[in-house]
Amino acid sequence: MRYALIGCGRISPHHITAARNNNLEIVGVCDIDINKLETAATLLEHVHQYTDYKMMLEMERPELVAIATESGKHASIAMDCIRMGCHVIIEKPLALSLEDADQIIQLAKQKGVLVCVSHQNRFNKSIQYIHNAIEQGRFGKIFHGSACVFWNRNQKYYEQASWRGTWEQDGGALMNQCIHNIDLLCWLMNSEAAEVFAYTANLRHPYIEAEDLGLALVKFQNGSYGVIQGTTNVYPVNLEESLTLFGETATVKVGGKSVNEILEWKVADAQDDPENIKLKFSETPPNIYGYGHTPLYADMIDAIINKRQPLVNAEAGKRAIELILAIYQSATLGMPVKLPLLKGNTIYFKGQFENE
Repeated sequence: MRYALIGCGRISPHHITAARNNNLEIVGVCDIDINKLETAATLLEHVHQYTDYKMMLEMERPELVAIATESGKHASIAMDCIRMGCHVIIEKPLALSLEDADQIIQLAKQKGVLVCVSHQNRFNKSIQYIHNAIEQGRFGKIFHGSACVFWNRNQKYYEQASWRGTWEQDGGALMNQCIHNIDLLCWLMNSEAAEVFAYTANLRHPYIEAEDLGLALVKFQNGSYGVIQGTTNVYPVNLEESLTLFGETATVKVGGKSVNEILEWKVADAQDDPENIKLKFSETPPNIYGYGHTPLYADMIDAIINKRQPLVNAEAGKRAIELILAIYQSATLGMPVKLPLLKGNTIYFKGQFENE
């Protein structure tokens, strides 16, 4: 399967590795930044380099394209790829507006191609085991879940790329750093969000436009509840990313660098030894990106071959950004917001923290 990558920033090596691990034929890489392009090219041999992705699509005719540019360009590039008949893997978030998300979904259906959003943590061994246990009914009714991302992002991080922390091209801690955990919360609760009440603030990062703290209470359609805590203000370095589920017959917590480690496993049916589960289904990746890209690519390739939807399809990507946009809206209005939203776009919140 012919494969191309658009965007050669810090996440690109994980996409290249995943493509290689799945025996894709890498036919082109593209970035408008020559330095980034050349850095990515060092990981590859005899692969054509481009600064114009439209030219790459025309020249190379890839079947599958991964998009790893700044967030604000995901949607427009994805739609160009879809119009060319390419299947696409889009780095999170799918888009920064619901309108763009809906256009991607509709266009993909029209062109008969598949869209996958790179929420790779769904493929963690820990998360897969928890999801399977939930599907087997071992948790009973899940009462509530807690998604926490306690990280540090300093000024140097934002200076590395001018689009970070802007409403037009990124969003803040929730849309950038916390969206993976928010996706997991929604997936494991197995329900759509119905209502949210939230606070957001910019407490420590006056050089960015968006939030560095987001706190939200979520009510799901199935009557369960969620708590979201996301911050990039933790001193001095990342503390944890964790997800805790409280069920009728189970209490489970997963944590580590990228929710790769099962920290608590208390399940009433006693089918398995908790210490063995913690050992068997935990991993220690070298960084926050984990090991999920390779199985995510494998799932997408299988979906293309077998004409099914990938595990993290465009609709799943839309659910994550819709909840975050609802959080932003609630924090701005100072009141609960019901979902689904009629419209939503990060650009609506430009100027929100200018007087704080």
